[in-house]
Amino acid sequence: MPRKARAVAPTPDEQLAFYRQMVQVRRFEERAARAYTEAKIGGYCHLNLGEEGTVAGLMAAMQPDDYIFTNYREHGYALARGIAPERVMAELYGRSDGVSRGWGGSMHMFDIESRFMGGYGIVGGQVPLATGAALAIDYRGGSEAVICQMGEGTTNIGAFHESLNIAALWNLPIVYVVINNGLGMGTTVEKSSAEPELYKRAASYRMASARVDGNDPEAVHEATKVALASARAGKPYLLEAVSGRMKGHSVVDPAKYRSKEETEAARAGDPVAAYATRLSEKGVLTEELIAQIDAEVRAEVTAAAEFADASPHPEVKTLFDYTYATPVANDSRRLPGEALYPAAPRPSSKGASA
Repeated sequence: MPRKARAVAPTPDEQLAFYRQMVQVRRFEERAARAYTEAKIGGYCHLNLGEEGTVAGLMAAMQPDDYIFTNYREHGYALARGIAPERVMAELYGRSDGVSRGWGGSMHMFDIESRFMGGYGIVGGQVPLATGAALAIDYRGGSEAVICQMGEGTTNIGAFHESLNIAALWNLPIVYVVINNGLGMGTTVEKSSAEPELYKRAASYRMASARVDGNDPEAVHEATKVALASARAGKPYLLEAVSGRMKGHSVVDPAKYRSKEETEAARAGDPVAAYATRLSEKGVLTEELIAQIDAEVRAEVTAAAEFADASPHPEVKTLFDYTYATPVANDSRRLPGEALYPAAPRPSSKGASA
């Protein structure tokens, strides 16, 4: 078994980096919610509000050559992976300067340079693919690792169990990260999972696992380092991060299934405010620095929105450019409304009998 990583207290600079990352995700997602109501963002849009501590801690533990696969709640992970806010916002707007050229939208971002291997709209769609990427790394003898992020509801689908089983049997370099906010859309974990402590499911595959407070970026960072060290040593890992969800499942979800008390509890557990208080008590943050960071991030997010507004829409002729990575014989390039086959010529009426 790999030796457990020794906990090292983060420096003040590292703590400030965690805090700034959390504020960036918070302000970006608030702006995205606003843009959705302004009809600048279409389709589905799922926000990381309440998940900022998990995003900051998890992503900071990754190496530049590691891979990450996410579900459809992905904006914050893309930002924390170093993708420019302008490119992320432009993608939400469906513009050609977006990270996926405007064709992916909120749920389908992809950036090979940062090894951000996409968000997936199908629940659990990323889990077998991430496992396959880990198999490729192992086959080639690489030193990278894969992080596969998912929501709590994904742990009930067959592909989750199949993937963990294969990863354990073949000793693949992968960390499965379950973000447990207590609700699979509107159903509580307790009502949908016979074992609500989801990290314990790894025991079925003799896989190491842990549960961590997802509101604490330092705890998530340390737990992720342990998990990645295990994965690099050929022992896959299941990490469960418990974090709140401050809004509904998506932007359009009013979350009426929550009681007033539950809603107030979610707001009271705000990870950004809690971490600011914690760092202030340690003397790492001051009111002036909090205001400065917030002003800088707001300006950054405003600039991203302006960039997205100014970016052009994709041209229709590019609709099929990214259907396949390589040319495929007989693939259809037919646009909506176009006939599948050319119209047959009409028979001539010349020479017809009267």
